[in-house]
Parts: sequence; C-alpha cells; structure tokens
Amino acid sequence: MEITGRLILILPTQSGESQRGPWVRGGFVIETTDTYPRKVCFNMFGEDRIAMLNSLAMNSMVTVTFSPESREFNDRWYTDLRCISVYPAAVQGAPAAPMAGAPAATPAAPAPNFAQPPATSMPGDSNDDLPF
Repeated sequence: MEITGRLILILPTQSGESQRGPWVRGGFVIETTDTYPRKVCFNMFGEDRIAMLNSLAMNSMVTVTFSPESREFNDRWYTDLRCISVYPAAVQGAPAAPMAGAPAATPAAPAPNFAQPPATSMPGDSNDDLPF
C-alpha cells in the first residue's frame, strides 16, 4: 500500500540487542493532504530504513510504502503500519527519484491520438442506411 503526505514528526529511535544481534527501531508521522487531513503514524525496523527517513526534510511531501499488520493480545487487537520505504513525493506530475529500496515506477500508457476526426457521412450518401 502507498500513501502520500507531509512529514510532520520523526519519533526517537530505539535500539537493543537480541539473540540475532543488534536492532534499531524508529517511526514517523505524516499528515495527508485530503479534504479532511489525517495524521498517520508508521514504524520501521533496520538501520537502512532509518537512514531513508533521516535523509528527508521536516515538512516535506513524502510517499510511504507500507504494510499493515494486526495481532491479538489478551483479547485485544493492535495494528501497526510497518514502513517498507519512504521517499520524496513527486512534485506537480514530475516523478521523484526514489531512494534505495523504493519501488520502481511503472511507465504510463500512451495517450490516444485524437488528431484525426472520425469519418462521418452526410445525409443522402449511399452509405447512409438510416431512415431519417
């Protein structure tokens, strides 16, 4: 899934040590630019993703690719929005260069050619099979 909004807050990073080695975790909040703006909080794991976030300027427009995940604990459900990649949003139709790890953009389909008007027949032509 993907969403675009203005980066309004970068949460502090947390780090620790597990049996598999060191880990780092962080998060950020964006505000959508819809008619009714929403604030959306994302979390991310790994130094490479934290580096993607630290390269962005506060209050800049960003596009976030994420995966929603839910889990149950003590009969309550909790949902996380895990950030896969975050990169600068395209400005006025110009595609932004995605950062490392961002999905590649697919080219748009070519526009139809409307240069040739459709051929029409005049009333009384031999090809006109309509009675009026």
